[in-house]
Amino acid sequence: MSNLEALELKDIARTDKDTGSAEAQIYFFTKKINHLTEHIKIHKKDFHSRRGLLIMVGKRNRLMTYLKNKDVTKYAEVADKLKLRKK
Repeated sequence: MSNLEALELKDIARTDKDTGSAEAQIYFFTKKINHLTEHIKIHKKDFHSRRGLLIMVGKRNRLMTYLKNKDVTKYAEVADKLKLRKK
């Protein structure tokens, strides 16, 4: 999680105040996913948070697929910066 904390939104987003683009949303989902993953490691029986985590992972995957279909170079850049498996 430390590599994502060092990475800021301005490194990925199109503009300084960008929160709606696919790149920015992927960044925010990745941050939330990392936070929830740490929570679930401690609280193994928290199934409500686990369900929320799975929903977020699915949304991030759909956004990544959208970005891949729209702009392959930006997709590769985001996947590399956020250290996601898909490339």
